[in-house]
Amino acid sequence: MRVAPMNFVLENARELREAIVRRTIRDVVAEKIASLIAAGLLKVGDDLPSERDLAVALRVSRESVRGGIQILSAKGLIAVVQGARTRVVSDEVGPEFKQTREPRLINSYGLSDIHAARLHVELRVVADAALRIDEETLRFLSDSLEAQRAAIDDPVRFLITDREFHFAIYRACGNPALADFVIDLYGYMMEHRRRAVSEPGAIAASYDDHRRIVEALKAHDPQAVAAGFEVHLERIHRTTRSSLDAAERGG
Repeated sequence: MRVAPMNFVLENARELREAIVRRTIRDVVAEKIASLIAAGLLKVGDDLPSERDLAVALRVSRESVRGGIQILSAKGLIAVVQGARTRVVSDEVGPEFKQTREPRLINSYGLSDIHAARLHVELRVVADAALRIDEETLRFLSDSLEAQRAAIDDPVRFLITDREFHFAIYRACGNPALADFVIDLYGYMMEHRRRAVSEPGAIAASYDDHRRIVEALKAHDPQAVAAGFEVHLERIHRTTRSSLDAAERGG
C-alpha cells in the first residue's frame, strides 16, 4: 500500500494541521520543563539553569526557552524576578502539561523490579536503536556529550541533558510504544537520581558511559550498545540503591 506524502496529509486534515501549528516550540519547552518538575528532578525552591544552559540542553533557541518560561510563569509554576534567578515555586503541574501517565506513579514499584524491567526491555530497545538511528540523532547525541561535559559539576543541569540524551536514543528504536515504556522506567526515583549524581565522580562516570554508548551507536553495533547500556544501568541501580538506603537511615 502506498503511503500518502506528509504534505498531502497536512493539506487534507485541517484539524491535524491546526493542532501542529498551534503547538509552538515555546509550548514544547514549557512542557519539557513542567515534566522535569512533575518528575521531581526540579523541586520547589530550585533555581532553574540559565536560559543559555537550558537552550543548550534542550537544543532550542534562548528565545524559545524564554517563551516557555513565560508560559510556566503565567501558570504559577515558576517565578521570574528581575535581577534574580528564575525559581520553581510550585509542583502542581496542571493537566495541560501532564502526559498520558502520571510521572510519579512509577515510584510505587520496587527498585529491583524496575531494574529487572529495564534490563529486560531497555537493552532490546537500544539495540534496535543502534540499527535504526539516523545521522541527525547521532549529531544531537554528540552535541549532548559536549553539554554534559560542561555540566560536570552541576547535577541538575547534567540530569536535564541526560534525560534528553536517553530519550533521543529510545525514540530511535522505531517503536513508539516501547520508547514510551522505557521513558517511563527512566523516570523512576528521579529525586534519588539527583542525589546520586551529586556524589563525587558520579557525573564523570555517567559521562564516560555515554561516550562509549555514542561510539557504539555510530558503529551501528547493537551488541556493543546493549553492553554499554547494561554497564550504565547497573551503575544507576547501584547508586540509586545507595541513595535510598541513605535516605532510610536519615543520611
